[in-house]
Amino acid sequence: MNLYLIEQPEENVDYDTYDSAVVCAESEEEARKMHPSKNYDSKHPWWSNDNWHKDWANALEDVRVTLLGEAKEGLDRGVICRSFNAG
Repeated sequence: MNLYLIEQPEENVDYDTYDSAVVCAESEEEARKMHPSKNYDSKHPWWSNDNWHKDWANALEDVRVTLLGEAKEGLDRGVICRSFNAG
C-alpha cells in the first residue's frame, strides 16, 4: 500500500468543494478513483454520473495523483485526510 496526494486544482474550485486529499491505496489508479468524502462505491463510482458530485473533479482525468511514499504496514485503504473549502 502507498500514500498518495489526490488533487483537482482546476475543477469545481468554489465554496463547498474538496481541493485535495491524502489517501492510502494499492495503486495510482485506485487512488484516482477515491473521493475525499470517503463514500466511494464501486457499484456507483463518482465519475459515472455527472450530477452526483459537484464538490470534486468532473472526471477521472481531472484528478492529479502524486505518490507520497509507502504506507505503514497495517494502514487501511481509504482517505487519511482531506481539504474542504467550506463556504
